[in-house]
Amino acid sequence: MADEVPRLDALEGWPAPEEQPHWYGSASAETALLEAYRGGRMHHAWLLGGPKGIGKATFAYRFARFAFAHPDPRTPSVAAARDLSVPPGSPSFRRVAGRAHPNLLAMQRPWDERNKRYKTELTVDEIRRTVGFFGSTVGEGGWRIGIVDPADDMNPSAANALLKVLEEPPARALFLVISHAPGRLLPTIRSRCRRLDLAPLAPEAIVAAIRENGGVDANDDDLALAATLAEGSLRRAILLLEGDGIDTYRDLARLATGGNGFDVSAMHALADKVSGRGANDAYDSFLETVRGWLGRRVRGEPEPIAEAAPGEAIRAVPLARWAEVWEKVTQSSTEAEDLNLDRKQVVLSILMSLARAARM
Repeated sequence: MADEVPRLDALEGWPAPEEQPHWYGSASAETALLEAYRGGRMHHAWLLGGPKGIGKATFAYRFARFAFAHPDPRTPSVAAARDLSVPPGSPSFRRVAGRAHPNLLAMQRPWDERNKRYKTELTVDEIRRTVGFFGSTVGEGGWRIGIVDPADDMNPSAANALLKVLEEPPARALFLVISHAPGRLLPTIRSRCRRLDLAPLAPEAIVAAIRENGGVDANDDDLALAATLAEGSLRRAILLLEGDGIDTYRDLARLATGGNGFDVSAMHALADKVSGRGANDAYDSFLETVRGWLGRRVRGEPEPIAEAAPGEAIRAVPLARWAEVWEKVTQSSTEAEDLNLDRKQVVLSILMSLARAARM
């Protein structure tokens, strides 16, 4: 019996975007898409932008279910709709949740059966699936919807293939193109889409989502801290709570609050903690934590809890210097991934960069 292919970027114990019945984001995004749909102004392609983890894919599948459940935008049910919700027991919900709806095509990085992992790019063959999908007879009356998740993963050939189909859209076809960084997509792709940026989730929305889904056992203080550190990303908040992200943040904060600068033994202890065997999540969480901490220094923002307030030496560092350190951290972490460098040395190098900036 073949092994079941895991869902891409799935979080164990949490519903996948196509399975999520709730929407925790801004009501204005729903209103914009709903008004366009029932007002006869439905563009054939929508570019859904915003940081990773804020619910863009959830929003895309939410609209797909609504369109399948209400294929005629002129009906009274669409006119009366207040949002894009569809009952979880409805056929359109169940089939979208199972990725079994004949009028839905999801395009993402494909599974590499030989290496038992997802490929690093969204390939041109994935995008070319639109030829057969949109060229065939519609499985059911109504819209055919293609979701690209995310477009940032496309290689150049895939991007050009998507551009071609966007230039000559089939009848009754809708594209929902998800992007974490829309400005980096081809200008020609952006020009053929109507852009709808989704706002990061409010901390209270993240707390509500985690409590309602019940997938994390965390006390109120850690939950509130994770919701703030996540900067609008429910996914990031979950990862902070499920791993050692909160402890890693507090370890980094203790280093930065010290009156005599960064303690070398504490730096080595933190490096050992986040770079050991099997500590992939801890290492990734460390990088995210450092980027978030540096981002707050660059923006001149305080830390979310009083005991993490930076020491005097840190507060005296010019913002431009923190920006330089942020660039160096990004470069060193990328090089470490590409060259498979020793992670402990990468962590120590990053911490030393922070320490040097505070001493200059």
